[in-house]
Amino acid sequence: MKIIVSGGGTGGHIFPAVAIANAAKKRWNDADILFVGAEGRMEMEKVPAAGYPIKGLPIAGLQRQLTPQNIVKNLQLPFRILKSRRMVKAILRDFQPDIVVGVGGFASEPTLKAAASMGYTTLLQEQNSYAGLTNKMLSRNAKAICVAYDGMERFFPKEKIVFTGNPVRADIEQMTATHEEGCEHFGIKADERVLLSVGGSLGARSINQLLINHLHFFRENKIQLLWQTGRWMYNEAVEAVKNAGVEEWVKVHQFITRMDMAYAAADIVISRAGAISISELCLVGKPVVLIPSPNVAEDHQTKNALALVDRGAALMVRDAECNTHCLPQVLELFENNVHRESMSEAIKKMGVRGAADKIVDQIARLTDKKQ
Repeated sequence: MKIIVSGGGTGGHIFPAVAIANAAKKRWNDADILFVGAEGRMEMEKVPAAGYPIKGLPIAGLQRQLTPQNIVKNLQLPFRILKSRRMVKAILRDFQPDIVVGVGGFASEPTLKAAASMGYTTLLQEQNSYAGLTNKMLSRNAKAICVAYDGMERFFPKEKIVFTGNPVRADIEQMTATHEEGCEHFGIKADERVLLSVGGSLGARSINQLLINHLHFFRENKIQLLWQTGRWMYNEAVEAVKNAGVEEWVKVHQFITRMDMAYAAADIVISRAGAISISELCLVGKPVVLIPSPNVAEDHQTKNALALVDRGAALMVRDAECNTHCLPQVLELFENNVHRESMSEAIKKMGVRGAADKIVDQIARLTDKKQ
C-alpha cells in the first residue's frame, strides 16, 4: 500500500493527517506513506517528528492584508503554483501511489489536482461544517469525501459523502487521565478552578490580548489559567504575568504537547472554533466558550461554532467582542453547575470515535486492499 497524504499549515490539518497515516500503518504494516506539504509551514517540522517523510512545495496562500510586502507575495503566487504543480507531478511519477489523500491546507490543491489529472485515485477529508472553495472544486474528481458534519450534500455530491468524523490525536481519543493527574502534570492546584485557553497551534492574538488585559481577573476570582499562547505572543504573555504578579494563578505555555493532560485538568475551555479543536472538545466533553477566528475563508469557524451552539453544546463570543464579553461568560459558567453540566452532556453527544480507522476503511475500499 502506497499512500500520499497532502496538506497542513496548522495543527488542525497536521494532527488528523498523522492520525490517518498511523491508522493506515496499523492496517498495513508495510504501508509506504509520503506526506506533501508547504515549505516553511508547521508540517515540515511536525510530520518528520511523527516518523514520516515529507516533500515541501513552494506553495502559499493569498495574502488578504495588502501591505507592500504582501502585494509582492501575491504577485509571486502564480509562479509558486506553477512550480508546485510541476514538482507534484514529478513526486507522483516517482512514488506511484495507490491513493492520494487531501486533508486541507495550501499543499492539498496542487497535489490532488495533479493526482486526479494523472489518473490517480483521490480522497478528500473535509473537516469543517462549511466546505471551502478549494475542496468543492477538488470534490469533482475525488472518489470519496470523508466528512464530520451532517448536511454536507450542500457542497458535495451526495453519493461520494461518507460520515467518518474528524481524526484526532490518539492520546485524546483514548484519554484516561484524571483531573488530579492533569493538575499535577502542570503544577497547579487540583482543588481550585481551572480555565484552559487554547488559540490553536499558532496562537490567537485577540484571545491572548484579552487575557493580558484581564490578568487580575484570575487572582480576584481564584481561577487558575492554563494558557497556550502560541509562538508569537509567548514572551509578551510571560512578561505581562510577571508584571501583574499573578504567577501563582496563570501558567503560560508556548505550546502544550500533552493536550490530554490539559483537557483533564480543565473545568472550562476557551478555544478557537477550528474543526479539529471542536472534535477534540466533543470527545473530552468539556464546557467551552468558542471565539471563532475572523481570519479564515468563508468564515467557516463561526459556522463550526454555531453547529454546537444550536445544540446547547457551547457558548460563542464574536472575536470583536471577546475583550468585554468572554470572561463574564466564563465566570457565569463557573458559578452555574447546572449549565456547565448540561453543556458537557450536550457536547459529548457530538463526539465521534474511530474516525481515522473509518477513513482507512474508505482507503481500503477504493484501492481494493482489504488486508
